[in-house]
Order: sequence, then structure tokens, then C-alpha cells
Amino acid sequence: MIFCKKCGSLMKLKKENGKNSFLCGCGYKTKDLGDKKIVESITETKPPEIVEQEVVALPVVDADCTKCSNKKAYFWTIQTRASDEPETKFYRCVKCKHTWRDYS
Repeated sequence: MIFCKKCGSLMKLKKENGKNSFLCGCGYKTKDLGDKKIVESITETKPPEIVEQEVVALPVVDADCTKCSNKKAYFWTIQTRASDEPETKFYRCVKCKHTWRDYS
């Protein structure tokens, strides 16, 4: 891959009248490459690490868990019924992960 010296973008190979050069979207152009060979190579990279951990991005509110009596729970809402009815509130205990819903 060849990157533009002016803006840093990836440059595209341009062949004009039998001459090879690289052209960028910003207008920068390399000189004729002549008989130089353009070689593409792909290097193998390590696969990403898989982390077996639940990431929770939900707010924590005061709610009583009926299973473990903990006072904190995650909270979210979903429209489970008709659009003219209120949303269903879901809670998940921070400690034991018990999930329950509130229809009010």
C-alpha cells in the first residue's frame, strides 16, 4: 500500500500511456515508476482475543431484588405492547443477575 505524502490517504495505481504512477484524491501524484514491479503481500495477523466477560452499559437504580434482597439493579425499557401503552421496564440485579419486569 502506498500512502499520500500530502494528506495520508491511500493512493490508487494509475496507468497512463504505459506509465505507472500512484494518484491520490487530493491531487498528489507520484512520478513514473518505470519498470518497477508493484508487489502486493498480505501478512497474517493474530486473531483478536475473545474476552468472556459481560460488559454492561446500563444505568444502575435503586430496586429490590426478590431473589437475593440486593438493593441495586440495572434498568432498561422496551416497547413490548401497543404504541399507545407504556413501555415495559426491565430490571437485572447487579449481584445475582436475576431479571424481572415492571409493567406500571
